[in-house]
Amino acid sequence: MNIKGLKTWISEKMGLRRKAEKEPYSGSGAKSPDLERRNWFILFSVSVVISILLFPHALTSPRVYAPGDVVERDIKAAQEFLVEDPDLTEKSRQEASRAVLPVFDFDPEGTNVVSRIKESFRLGREYLSKQVAPAGVVEPGKTKDVQGASRDLFRGELFETLGVPEDEKLFNLLVKTGFSAEVEETAALLLVNCLRTGVVADEPLLKTEGVKGILLRDIRNEKETKNLETNVFFNVNSAKTFVREQGKKIARSLSSSDVAEASYGLAAAVLQPNITFNKRETELRRDQARKDVKPFYFIVKKGEMLVREGERITAEHLVRLNEHNKILKRKEMLTGAPAMALLISLLLSSLYLVGLLKSKFSRAGATDLLLFAVTLVCLFLVIMAAGFVADEVARGISLFTSRALIFAMPVASGAMVIAVFNGMKVAASFSLIASILSALVIGGRVEWFIYFFISSLMSAYGVKDCRERVIIIKTGLKVGGINVVMALAIQALDGTISSPETAVVCASGFVGGILVGIITTGLLPLIEMTFGYTTDIKLLEQANLDQPLLRELMVQAPGTYHHSVIVSTMVEAAAKGIKANPLMAKVAAYYHDIGKVKKPMYFVENQMGGDNKHERLAPSMSSLILISHVKEGVELAKKYRLGREICDIIRQHHGTNLISFFYERAKEQAEKKGDKAGKVKEQDFRYPGPKPQTKEAGLVMLADAAEAASRTISEPSVARIQGLVQKIINKAFSDGQLDECELTLKDLNEIARSFNKTLGGIFHQRIEYPQPVLKIAPVKRGAGGNPDTVQAEEPKGKRREDKDENGDTLKRLGLS
Repeated sequence: MNIKGLKTWISEKMGLRRKAEKEPYSGSGAKSPDLERRNWFILFSVSVVISILLFPHALTSPRVYAPGDVVERDIKAAQEFLVEDPDLTEKSRQEASRAVLPVFDFDPEGTNVVSRIKESFRLGREYLSKQVAPAGVVEPGKTKDVQGASRDLFRGELFETLGVPEDEKLFNLLVKTGFSAEVEETAALLLVNCLRTGVVADEPLLKTEGVKGILLRDIRNEKETKNLETNVFFNVNSAKTFVREQGKKIARSLSSSDVAEASYGLAAAVLQPNITFNKRETELRRDQARKDVKPFYFIVKKGEMLVREGERITAEHLVRLNEHNKILKRKEMLTGAPAMALLISLLLSSLYLVGLLKSKFSRAGATDLLLFAVTLVCLFLVIMAAGFVADEVARGISLFTSRALIFAMPVASGAMVIAVFNGMKVAASFSLIASILSALVIGGRVEWFIYFFISSLMSAYGVKDCRERVIIIKTGLKVGGINVVMALAIQALDGTISSPETAVVCASGFVGGILVGIITTGLLPLIEMTFGYTTDIKLLEQANLDQPLLRELMVQAPGTYHHSVIVSTMVEAAAKGIKANPLMAKVAAYYHDIGKVKKPMYFVENQMGGDNKHERLAPSMSSLILISHVKEGVELAKKYRLGREICDIIRQHHGTNLISFFYERAKEQAEKKGDKAGKVKEQDFRYPGPKPQTKEAGLVMLADAAEAASRTISEPSVARIQGLVQKIINKAFSDGQLDECELTLKDLNEIARSFNKTLGGIFHQRIEYPQPVLKIAPVKRGAGGNPDTVQAEEPKGKRREDKDENGDTLKRLGLS
């Protein structure tokens, strides 16, 4: 990407591209909400970026080592931390898991088996009550097949209710006993006695899991009982045997052998396990037991060597390195980076709110603040890179130490750059922030802050009125000398001034000053092209009247050239009085009418009394030609890279003035043709604007009109010149052309005074000042149709007819 492409990309991304090419300005006196939001966004963004650079592990991951890797440099613990002992921790967790008894669910009621028996016997009795005929006898009107089908249906329903497979023998016994209550009660009793003891579903699993006992949990009330003996429970087979044996024992007390056989046969059939292994609950408790075991740690002290340069990474190294990186990242992400971002944001916001980040000659848009932010971030990157280089150089050359090479860091180059483009006030704020951050990177010592702060302030002070590039190099040499003095003071504070390192420290400080000058000199053209700045150095180059564009203007449009030179003289003198930028105003005046070089003979100052081309053109066409010189001037300024400020002044130097001469002619012609004069649109005869946005642009507008009008005065006098200047400024003021620049009434008075003096000197008139000052008659447009050219007439007697149409005038402007 070339420089032009980079500039376009930055402008589009940050919303700095001027919209004036497509729509009027909104004014620069008050900051728009969009501009304010952009400024705050820039401040917040630079705070976040620098915080991330200070704490790189907050968003980036450190290098990941694998077993067997060779370490390139020593790695020490940045802070004290604990490292988990994985072997001891895992061993303890396994023991805790094994100590958890397996959980078995216990259902004393055997899934409601007694209730199912009662329900099945109720159905049996209902079935028998419907069977009127004795067994084996065919009921009249029914066949044996129908009775058999009914029996089969009932049998299926019966065993489905019991929840067991169909058993023909058991069914016949139950029918034979008539589903008696005695069978029902006896079977329930046998089942209850067995189920209370417990029937295990999987006996081998019980023996495996219950080596140390089991935890028996009653599913009805969640009550848990620890059972250390597991051989007291029945399995399914032993439970059925127990039921039969108990049934045979109580058979003598029953009414018949069929009742006894039906009772224990039914109990054995419906008997099911009521102790089951709850695998999920057991695993949950064992997992919880593992989690409850706190890890075992050993302490790693701050500064303790984690791994030495040249060592191969082992598993033990990996444990320490991983934990160290994890703690460092967590600390920087959760506390370090956010806290630093907050502090930097507060510092930048405070400086911004009190106006310490606003340049002396403030540009519209957020370019100044963007330059501030980009320079700060780039300087920070340079500091970090310089620290790395210093460590490597010190490692390879025993003569140097990393501490000694810190004195050579070109921290002051940032402040010097900001001073050239934004002035001393902003550079001082930059020096403060850059020095604080640089000291933090190096180690946080106050000596480093003082060293960088003084170096930055002196660098900015040396170039505050820089108009030659050699001054930057000279300032760098001076800063180098100051660095040497500060380096000696720091060595004395450390008690090492007599050490051999002192010579290296002083040399580093002096080299640092030279680097500041060299870096700044190299960066100026790049910043000018990227951000669209116009420095005083560049302005001086453009002020050379031997520039190709000015030579072409002199050849193609000599009248315009002479007019521009006089205007430049006027604005330079006035700019000094109102604390504007005299050099900017002067150069802008040189180029403000450069667009006339395209069609020079359509402007009266270049016609030299010859043919007036506008006589053969319609008024609308003439106005278009006059308006086009602004657009063509901007295009030429961009082509010759005159800079953003010059382009803006060219675009603004006519504001939205009305070309009244051709407007009135257009209305006259419309009336002669029988058309209504109202059909002529005033907007078609106005310059598109925008209105002047800066003091310099307002100065050029006023001087351009005043100089052009002064040429029409037939017999110049002090009174006429004063009245003319007052008239021109009044007209611009009342028409609202100065509403959007920063000119005050006091400034307008000073401008009028300066214009009177300059124009009076040009006309070389030494006449007595009349009292009171006479006012001039209403101005008339020049024959060439140039709206800047007016004809003044001497008023007769003491008539005072010179009043603006709207009555909004500035009386005695420039006279007091």
